[in-house]
Amino acid sequence: MVIELLRPLEAKGSLETVKRVTQRLNEIMTYGVNSGLIFANPLSGIRAVFKKPKKENMAALPPEELPKLMMEIANASIKRITRCLLEWQLHTMTPPAEAATTQWTDIDVDKALWVIPAERMKKRRPHAIPLTDQALALLTTVRPLSGNREYVFPSDRDPRTHANSQTANMALKRMGFQDRLVSHGLRSMASTILNEQGWDPELIEVALAHVDKDEVRSAYNRAGYIERRRPMMVWWSEYIQKAATGNLSTSAINVARDRVVPIR
Repeated sequence: MVIELLRPLEAKGSLETVKRVTQRLNEIMTYGVNSGLIFANPLSGIRAVFKKPKKENMAALPPEELPKLMMEIANASIKRITRCLLEWQLHTMTPPAEAATTQWTDIDVDKALWVIPAERMKKRRPHAIPLTDQALALLTTVRPLSGNREYVFPSDRDPRTHANSQTANMALKRMGFQDRLVSHGLRSMASTILNEQGWDPELIEVALAHVDKDEVRSAYNRAGYIERRRPMMVWWSEYIQKAATGNLSTSAINVARDRVVPIR
């Protein structure tokens, strides 16, 4: 019965939806078995019945188009806080959802460190990001705009909550980057440029919060590498600054760290 219901979705090519539905059904059935409500999971292995969704790369611009992107961000008819969100995501190399849900309490200005809690990370592991002077300057710019609320990038409709994870994507579409760049593609651009410039691939992977399949090495990576990543993050922020040629949301990018409003 379940297979027949999902076949039309498969025929339409909605393979990701089929995948998610079968996952949820399996979770329900597993709960039923563990709770003693049923003796066995009748849907075990149901995913094998359907086609697997093809993995598609996120749309990303080639490295040489970074100056054009920075100019478009600077001149776009978007709110300043949206512009800052795009630049924050670019400097920190974070995914759209994690960037949009940034909280002031997760940021330690004195240590120049942003630690995203495990519950807000896709892999359910905390992720520490060294903050450059450019990233800290963005916080100075955003602080008055966020109105001292919980989230660094509050929602337009309800400032008590955070910006939508699709805010950056919608802004990029309005700038004319539809089908050429999605906000997640900013990470791909960073990865490409850093790899081309000869930075340690392992440090790049850690910066992108990609989980190492080697559990021992993965645990070590999570525990360390912060100070080793700092020079790379500084280089990346300076690279963005040069590409922007003055087109940045921060009026004075060389803001001293002690001018950033402390998080209390």
